[in-house]
This record gives sequence, structure tokens and C-alpha cells, in this order.
Amino acid sequence: MILFPAIDLKGGQCVRLVKGDMAQATVFNTDPADQARQFAAAGAEWLHLVDLDGAFAGKAVNATAVEAILAATALPVQLGGGIRDMAAIEAWLDKGVVRVILGTVALKNPELVRQAARAFPGRIAVGIDAKGGKVAVEGWAETSELTALDLARRFEDAGVAAIIYTDIDRDGLLQGVNVAATAELAASLAIPVIASGGVSALDDLAALLAVLPQARAGGGGIVGVISGRAIYDGRLDLRAALQLLREQAEC
Repeated sequence: MILFPAIDLKGGQCVRLVKGDMAQATVFNTDPADQARQFAAAGAEWLHLVDLDGAFAGKAVNATAVEAILAATALPVQLGGGIRDMAAIEAWLDKGVVRVILGTVALKNPELVRQAARAFPGRIAVGIDAKGGKVAVEGWAETSELTALDLARRFEDAGVAAIIYTDIDRDGLLQGVNVAATAELAASLAIPVIASGGVSALDDLAALLAVLPQARAGGGGIVGVISGRAIYDGRLDLRAALQLLREQAEC
């Protein structure tokens, strides 16, 4: 299981939100490229980037910050937020992003996801953010009537690399990841799942590791977990977390 340190971008800075509320943003680093270098120095294997402003605008807003991160480290990067058409997907992949995350368009234009997954095998992920169990889009400002599982199943045969599942009700609150819902989703899909939202300590990673067999039962399993605020706050020691996951992988 891979740990993805998160860099959420707002106004060119590295921030964290509470339950997706742009009015509740805490700035943790004014230099996102420096933050990326810190994560690389700690041993991170991937970076998870989100253009928060872009998610609301429907187009790239923090492109300069993303490009600075790509230049600052050789770590593979997955990027989401405001990527709504094939031109944007191609542009980011050409600039060095390894995996593009499609969220709002997965609900509103699923054919684009299928087209992109065919064109770029292994480089397209679907971001599914759930609020009260229902899919939320447009930077979490709009909630649909579709469940996370219903939406994910639409892409079972599309060839997407992963489903990134975020429990909005826990995001940024340090209340623990929704292990049960994540495991249930993973066990119900052939697509691998990356967990997000609420990671607060090593215990949360241990809880996810404990359900890996259940999550793999007939499904793609849980292959990663994203953490942001807990790392910035010091509640989750990145080096210790990475060591825990390495030890698990060796078992």
C-alpha cells in the first residue's frame, strides 16, 4: 500500500481544508515546490496534488505551482482539480504528470473518462468524493443522488488505473479514515482503490492494513492511502508511516 502525501493548492500555496470548505483553509507552506522536496527527502514514493481553485473554476488555476513541483522533484505525481477535457489531460501528461485524476467529469461526462483511459492506459484515475454516502462534484459544492459504488461500477471495464475514494465528512478533521466504507467499496470493484479523508495517525494506516484481505476479496483491493493535514500537523510522522508500509509489503 502506497502512502501519498497530499499537496492541495489554493492561491499558489499549500493548504488544507476542513470538509472541503474553501473558507476553512489553513496555509501550511507558501512554497509548494519546497513542500514537495520535503516529502521527497522523507522518502515518499508518490505525490498527490489537487488544484482546489481549479476544481471550482473547471480549469487549471494553480498551474504555475504544479509545474514548479514537477521541476523540483522526480517523484511521480497524480493530479486532480479542474481537469475537464482531453486537451487538459494531454497537456498535463505531456508536462510530466504521471496520473491524471478525473472527478467531476466522471459523473457528468463518463465517456471522456473512457476515452482518456483508452488513450492513456494506466494513467487515468477516477476521483470519487462522497458526502453522506452520495457523490459530490464541482469542488464538493454540488451533491448528486448517486452512490460512490454506483459511479465506480460505471468504469469497471474502462481500464482506469484506480478509484480515489474520499469521505468528505472526514476530510481534514483528523477523525480517522472510513475504513469500513473503503474496504466495502474495494471488495465490490475490480478496480484498485486509494483511500482518502480523515487519516490522523499510524493507527489509521494499521486499520487499513488489517482489512486488506477483506478488501481484496473479489476486488482490486486497497492499494494506497492519501494523507495531508495529519502529516503537516505532525500527528503522522511520514518517515514512520512509510516504514510501516514497507514492513507490511515485505511480509
